[in-house]
Amino acid sequence: MTIAVIDYGMGNLHSVAKALEHVASEPVVITRDADVLQEADRIILPGQGAIRDCMHALEDTGLMPLVRTLLNDERVPLLGICVGQQMLLTDSEENGGIACLDYIPGQVKRFPNGMTDEQGNLLKVPHMGWNEVATIRSHPLWEGIASGTRFYFVHSYYVEAADRHHVLATTRYGDVDAHVAIVKGSNVAVQFHPEKSSDAGLRLLHNFVNWQPEQI
Repeated sequence: MTIAVIDYGMGNLHSVAKALEHVASEPVVITRDADVLQEADRIILPGQGAIRDCMHALEDTGLMPLVRTLLNDERVPLLGICVGQQMLLTDSEENGGIACLDYIPGQVKRFPNGMTDEQGNLLKVPHMGWNEVATIRSHPLWEGIASGTRFYFVHSYYVEAADRHHVLATTRYGDVDAHVAIVKGSNVAVQFHPEKSSDAGLRLLHNFVNWQPEQI
């Protein structure tokens, strides 16, 4: 089995690959080679920075049609990370409005300014640091991971899926219940960074690598 991290010039490619190598016995490759990606058994779609730049980079590298094909191939699980999650939605408010891959209906919205915590302290945007992830739907991705486990986040925009059926987990930040893990068919995506989330993040990557889509 081969695990392929899509190299379109955006995201923590090497840190994601290193984390995967830690939990998988299979080879991990960082590639933009269409043949390698089409033959891979697991796909990682990373993302970091502005979604406009990520979408443009995916287009400029010629990988946009291939990613759409991979998403619709139910045989091969794909994991989106951070902006790689946001890219799966219909569109984003960022940069004045950006069309995304429209694989899962919904929008990417900005955290509102002026949010406070339970003690009345002003919350910063971006949402940065460790926060609890509440699982709302069972899935092999969560095996050995308790609801309420903390993962590491860095984001100013969050996913709001149109159909809650696609939502695996949420995180509360101020007034927002962000949809931080989503699923459709054999594809899952998370807003947090598993590669930066210590043991829990490694366990999630281990679960993804070993997940057989027929388990759902």
